[in-house]
Amino acid sequence: MYLQTMTAKSNQLNLFDLSMIVVSLVIGMGIFRNPASVAATTGNSSIFFLVWIAGGVIALCGALTFAEIGLRLPAMGGYYKVFSVCYHPAIGFTVNALILISNAASMAIVALIGADYISDLLFDRPSGILFNSGISILAIALFYVVNLFGLKTSSRTQNVLIVIKIALILLLIASVFKGVMITPHGYESNAKIFTLSDKSALTLFLISLIPVCFAYGGYQQSINFGADVKNTKILPKGIFIGITIVVLLYLSINYAYTKVIGYDAMKNASAIGALLCEAWFGKAGGKIFDLLMCLSVLAYVNIVLMSNPRVMFAMSEDKVFPKIFSYRSPKNQALVPGLTVFALIAIVVTFFGKGVDNILSFTMFLDSIGMSTSAAAIFILRKRKINQEMITGNWNKFTPLFASFFVFSFGLVAAGVVIRNVNAAFIGIGLLAILLAIYYIFYFKKTA
Repeated sequence: MYLQTMTAKSNQLNLFDLSMIVVSLVIGMGIFRNPASVAATTGNSSIFFLVWIAGGVIALCGALTFAEIGLRLPAMGGYYKVFSVCYHPAIGFTVNALILISNAASMAIVALIGADYISDLLFDRPSGILFNSGISILAIALFYVVNLFGLKTSSRTQNVLIVIKIALILLLIASVFKGVMITPHGYESNAKIFTLSDKSALTLFLISLIPVCFAYGGYQQSINFGADVKNTKILPKGIFIGITIVVLLYLSINYAYTKVIGYDAMKNASAIGALLCEAWFGKAGGKIFDLLMCLSVLAYVNIVLMSNPRVMFAMSEDKVFPKIFSYRSPKNQALVPGLTVFALIAIVVTFFGKGVDNILSFTMFLDSIGMSTSAAAIFILRKRKINQEMITGNWNKFTPLFASFFVFSFGLVAAGVVIRNVNAAFIGIGLLAILLAIYYIFYFKKTA
């Protein structure tokens, strides 16, 4: 099962490419607004910074864990392979099929949000459904074509997008040197603000840890590119370098928020990223921020189109997806069927609008369960000594300790998600049960 994934290696990604993929998978649009809601639930600035530091430590532990997993399972669609090889193909199918659907829907929603920023950039006002859908479809179609040219073209495109994005984030961080304070122009309506008189410091910390952990998430999908790197041994370095860049950027920009806006003033404030732009460019800062958000959308669309068809490829090789998804273009190894179907699903979702985001609330629960169970697979891989010869040196000496801490942390996050939205957890479990039934009806005999 595992060896099949090692055929037809493209071997096109170097260390820089892989590091930028990790950064791209993690840094989306959330860091430009999410800290405002985290500030509203932390009670004081000490807990605020502590929770972002804790999230960074958890992410680093996860990165080291998935670095070893990726080294032991250097397969295309490695995130599916973790569940399939270590647990059962049925679990691999159910978890990843649902992830594929939610990722396609999320990409469509992000594209629609990007259309809002483009509208504001061009017309200073929101546009109608026709404009938003058209722009969203155009963005998806553009990067669909880019990915049709193969991984080399799409990864280079991604490198350009993410380097520009990092440069702009650094510019926002540097706003602290302007020595100005910017007052928010609006706040999220009906959003709660917690204080230490309402709940204990530990409770506020745990509540705030949930969105922070998800803000740091995404890097686990980097193991989908395990068969695409020039040298398998660069996987751990690429994952660790990428997540280290993310942690440093996140901690720095949160420091900038508290210095330029103020911890109390930023609680539930709207578009806090735009305020840092305003510190540099005054009234024109809003336009610069719109441009940054458009760039974030483009980078997200491209990386999602790069990653998800690889999961479809791996599932097809294991005969839990139709055979056509294992087809690769003989010219550039592009995953044409997977790309096409994934892009079409996202395009269809754009016509349903951003309201779909409310339906996807169950993904937080499934992601937390998926993160903890996939990380726990390291113990199974070690016990079976899979690809033991790839493990050299002492860099992973403490991986079991890091993995245990990571699994425990996301177990707490999963419990917190259930407490906050038990219905979403039930929906997620129900959808998994439906997909499990589909697996046993249509695919079980093929893999038995």
